[in-house]
Amino acid sequence: MSDINQIETDVNKNNDSKKDEISLIDLFAVLLQHKKLIIFGTLIGMVGVLIVSILSLVIPPDKSFMPNLYTPQAQMLINDEDSKSGGLDGLGSLASLAGVNMGGGGASNSALATYLVNSNTVQDAVVDKFNFIEEWEIEKHPRAESRKALKEKLKSNYDEDSGIFTVSFEDKDPVLARDVVNFVVEILERRFNELGIDKNKLQKENLEENINNAYAELVNLQKQTHELESSVSNVYSPTGARSIVMDTTLLRVETSVQEEIYKQLKAQYESLKVTMASEKPVFQILEYAEIPDQKSGPSRGKLCIIVTFAAFFLSVFLAFLLNAISNIKKDPEAMAKLKSKK
Repeated sequence: MSDINQIETDVNKNNDSKKDEISLIDLFAVLLQHKKLIIFGTLIGMVGVLIVSILSLVIPPDKSFMPNLYTPQAQMLINDEDSKSGGLDGLGSLASLAGVNMGGGGASNSALATYLVNSNTVQDAVVDKFNFIEEWEIEKHPRAESRKALKEKLKSNYDEDSGIFTVSFEDKDPVLARDVVNFVVEILERRFNELGIDKNKLQKENLEENINNAYAELVNLQKQTHELESSVSNVYSPTGARSIVMDTTLLRVETSVQEEIYKQLKAQYESLKVTMASEKPVFQILEYAEIPDQKSGPSRGKLCIIVTFAAFFLSVFLAFLLNAISNIKKDPEAMAKLKSKK
């Protein structure tokens, strides 16, 4: 009995394999039957996308349905090491409300830069500067819609390994794209300075201002002293001469005090320059955006390949669909079921 069962099992396996072979042959038969549909369908898709790609290049960029796009970039160096001591806790909570991940549980300068790029203040400044509401022909909800459209074109990215913060803008006009990126970079630099994130840089600016004021005051005192000393010879009254001498003495004292202040400020300034040279700046512009001479998209070659393959698979699917419809029409039982449902 076991031998008989084994024989039946082998027969069934042979029958199943034959059915598989027959079904595979049927598939090829369907493809061969509709080979013209598959070939011409693929050719039509390939030629069509090729014509579309050529037309998109011939038509001027401002009227083209698929113009060349350019994406200039600007790079900045942002230091996150001392961000927690930079007084960003309040700004960190503000950024978190805007959906910006500050990372590490605290505020970071890179997250602040990302927040500023996507903030309404910067977005509106860019839109107003380049008149994008009229350029993009926005009529309904101009402020909200212009921000939404700008966020699709204006991108920022921070590389934690190198500390490089990148701002880019995509547009069909390479000059406009360059100008937008550099304008955003200038806003970021100004905002970082206004917020006083880089304490050394802020202190350096204050020292430079105080040094200039001290130098101007020192020159003024020396000038006054020289004028008083020159006027002594023209005074014949002893009382007047004594008054001038006293005034000259006081000016010399003030001049010496001012000289000491100037020396101390210069010493602090030189010491700060050494410190800044040994430390990583919080925000530093590495490269401004340039006019790109190579497009960033669209990739017409990839588009032609994708559309060609899509047309091929669509033609194959259509061939099997037509074959299935033909088989249903030839099957009386299936037609009867369809008529009964009607």
